[in-house]
Amino acid sequence: MAITRVNEMVNGKLNIYLKQRRTKLQLTLRQVEAATGIQNAYLSQLENGKITKPSPAVLHKLADPYQLPYEMLLEMAGHPVPFRKTDSSVSNRLPDELSTLTNEEEDKLLEYLRFLRSQEKR
Repeated sequence: MAITRVNEMVNGKLNIYLKQRRTKLQLTLRQVEAATGIQNAYLSQLENGKITKPSPAVLHKLADPYQLPYEMLLEMAGHPVPFRKTDSSVSNRLPDELSTLTNEEEDKLLEYLRFLRSQEKR
């Protein structure tokens, strides 16, 4: 799903989308509260449309348990979205992947990178 035009998908109703998403994931408000530290009452007000523009900090906390891109939530709430590439190029995924490498994996990766670069010079 493209991050742009996400408002059209739910007619700009962040509250409806969050409730549908939470239900689809079979999460209770209490489970979201436990995962995020956001009070159950606040989450309920957010889903019922009483809170229409949650802060970026709240949206950031909700992104993981709702399994949604933070940028998408920002856009749906009407916040400016920082520039980001929308493709899934290696350079976008690499920092996350590199942070979990074992020493052995790092050695193998460097060895393979040297091999690839040597092939480019031919």
